[in-house]
Amino acid sequence: MFVVVATANGAGYRYGVSDQAFYIPVVTHALDPSLFPRDGMLIDAEGRLMVMDEILAALVRSTGLSLETLFFIGYLVSMALVWSGAVLVGSRLYRQVWIVAALGAALTLRHRIPRTSANSFEPYFHPRVLAFALGTLAVAAFLRRYPRLAVTLVAFCALVHVTTGLWFAVLIGVALAVADRRWRLPLGVGVIAAAAVLAAAVAAGPLRGSVATMDDVWLQAVASKDSLFATDWPAWTWMANLGLLGLLWGAHRVRVRSGAADAEDTGLVWGATALVVLFLITLPLVAAGVSLAVQFQISRVFWLVDFLALVYALAAWVDARARTDAAVVAAMLLTLAAGRGAYIMLVERPERALFELRTPASPWEEAMRWVASRPRDVHLLADPGHAWKYGASVRVAAARDVLVEEVKDSALAIYSRDAAVRFVDRVSAIGDFPALTADRARDLAARYEIDYLVTEADLPLPEVYRNAQFRIYDVR
Repeated sequence: MFVVVATANGAGYRYGVSDQAFYIPVVTHALDPSLFPRDGMLIDAEGRLMVMDEILAALVRSTGLSLETLFFIGYLVSMALVWSGAVLVGSRLYRQVWIVAALGAALTLRHRIPRTSANSFEPYFHPRVLAFALGTLAVAAFLRRYPRLAVTLVAFCALVHVTTGLWFAVLIGVALAVADRRWRLPLGVGVIAAAAVLAAAVAAGPLRGSVATMDDVWLQAVASKDSLFATDWPAWTWMANLGLLGLLWGAHRVRVRSGAADAEDTGLVWGATALVVLFLITLPLVAAGVSLAVQFQISRVFWLVDFLALVYALAAWVDARARTDAAVVAAMLLTLAAGRGAYIMLVERPERALFELRTPASPWEEAMRWVASRPRDVHLLADPGHAWKYGASVRVAAARDVLVEEVKDSALAIYSRDAAVRFVDRVSAIGDFPALTADRARDLAARYEIDYLVTEADLPLPEVYRNAQFRIYDVR
């Protein structure tokens, strides 16, 4: 029920959308390095900082599963672990099982953490959500006084998604230091070791050159990412995000007065506070455009604070109300979650299936099948907004190089100035794609070694493919 209601609230499970415009090509590239001879550099801008692509590629090789099947299994596992974390946390803190159900229902209500790059969950497989699920299990282990298990889970969390693992390391590390003095020395040693590893990575490792200041071109490439620079946040965003920490502290004070809070609760509240302090003290570096500080996207720490605020607000309510009220509140939240999910799927998005395991059949998908049958080194020119306009990027649907894909290429530009320069240059060169003429297409083909143009327009160029919506022209 949790997975179904959550998926409906996310407008249905879909393969190949949003951040999967990066994750699918990076795994495909790990499986077959001969793919993406031009775009490999762009994909590696972020791919070199992770190991999850190699893990997923190894699973494909060892199991024989398709990426579509593996990613769907990954989604189900991620959501099942989120539910498990909710049950283990809730059954430790709440006296009534109804409130555990209420917590689960509240977690299905997908929402964006204001002006950050994180949603509460994603309706597709995303390593960040899997890492978050492992982090919630670490919180549950900590609350149940299994500190070594909590630390182990945080380590796995970091393996899956390094920055999410880092935020949970701060949360659990500070919580352990507050709740149990015996952990302070080993945690201090761990912080020093982590700082040494980071310094080595910056000096001579995968983060080499990442302390540069982002120049005008780099900033232009990432200008559409409103989550990167908190100095540009409106007042309501500051109030909403800092208000989460205020809500958490308020709920904790209620529980302290009622005698329900223990050392572990206090530790987690201080851990969440440490995350917000980390966000604030690094804000000047982000405002100055120091690339490493921007790349960490530290505003995502409010995702964890959002989760803890929900957990402890319900706990404080439980401590103050009668048992009979618990079932009423749970029923209200369950009704809200199910009703919202039904409205999204039946009214807002009636064309979508609840679970779409592959890129849906469409004229775009048909055109990409033809492109996928071409040699691996073909280079395409398509509308820069093709991924969000047509449902899947060229790199996902055809596993071929494309001149530019505006949403994901601008996101990858965060991690490399070269990628940023490439993105700005290509978007500028294309200009207004719907107004593209045959002569302009030939000019772009000569400049960037493009083989085929995919467009909805009829142009006086050699046509090699046509369907109900798209034409593909040979522009060599």
